[in-house]
Amino acid sequence: MKITCLKSNLMNGINIALRAVPSKTTMPILESFLITAQDDIRITSNDNDMGIRTEIEGIVNEPGRIAVEARLFSEIIRKLPDNEVFIESLDHYRIRITCEELVFQISGNDPDEFPELPETGSTRKIHISEFTLKEMIRQTIFSIAVNDSNMLMKGELFSIKGDNLKVVSLDSHRISIRNEKLPVSYESSDVIVPGKTLNEISRILSGNLEDMVEIEFDKRFIKFSFNGTLVISRLIEGEFFDVERMISSDYSTEVRINKNDFMNDIDRAITLTREGDKKPVILEIRDSFINMDINSTIGSMSDRIPASKTGNDLVIGFNPKFFMDALRVIDDEEVAMYFVNSNAPCFIRNDAGDYVYIILPVNINR
Repeated sequence: MKITCLKSNLMNGINIALRAVPSKTTMPILESFLITAQDDIRITSNDNDMGIRTEIEGIVNEPGRIAVEARLFSEIIRKLPDNEVFIESLDHYRIRITCEELVFQISGNDPDEFPELPETGSTRKIHISEFTLKEMIRQTIFSIAVNDSNMLMKGELFSIKGDNLKVVSLDSHRISIRNEKLPVSYESSDVIVPGKTLNEISRILSGNLEDMVEIEFDKRFIKFSFNGTLVISRLIEGEFFDVERMISSDYSTEVRINKNDFMNDIDRAITLTREGDKKPVILEIRDSFINMDINSTIGSMSDRIPASKTGNDLVIGFNPKFFMDALRVIDDEEVAMYFVNSNAPCFIRNDAGDYVYIILPVNINR
């Protein structure tokens, strides 16, 4: 194998592929990149749960392939001059890396030992813009359970019904729902995608509105293809929670409030909390304002925020961080909040139903 490419192009591919290199593994070969040169140049990584294959712009002088220790290779390329890089495989799985007058020789591994990426056994595909997918992940990923033993809470539901894609995440305190209308209708399907995979995809996506992502899946795997990169991941098995059953339309109180004003006050309240502190922010909802109070071991704060209320007065308490997480990803200037009573969840949603955030209250003693 002999290839030539610019350092910048090589580093772009390396940075993408590194996201599927495991930090700990019982299979040492998975700590490698598989570099393949045929009609094009590709770098592949695989941690057995998620695999990435990305194309590198360059010239194939001689086809072939080699497995090379990923982090060592990454550090060497990173420290090269910003110029053209020439890479060739030698005998005994060694490779030579040349840039200007610099020459490195490092040991590689047998490429035949590197596990092939799985293929999805399905023709079910949808297409969505990079911008939209990146936004849908950003607006839901924060409510995935990180340390919960329930695997279903460590993933996001991708539910397709006709021309609607619904993404849902939840933990034991909140639910995030994001709906997006697709250009065409598709066969109804539900899959649960690991949060780790979605986090990595979000970091790789450019977010361009014009660039499209092809999503293909079967019962075991899901594949995202975009801009010369393929990410394939195992799915989480099981039946996701019936979140529609948890959404109420029987509200007794509706509040509309300026998002930034409300978010700024919540942010001030969080200043008086510490990790593990369960002191809630207390909202007293009246006709034209919300009184906000918090009283923690550090100190106390109170403020009055203008708001528009329809329905009953209400006093209710919440973990301020959960409110902040939802408000931070809402792009509207005004948010609408719906309440049933002091012991029922708060529903934050827009009139079009593009998003719904459900936050459980905290018991308060007043």
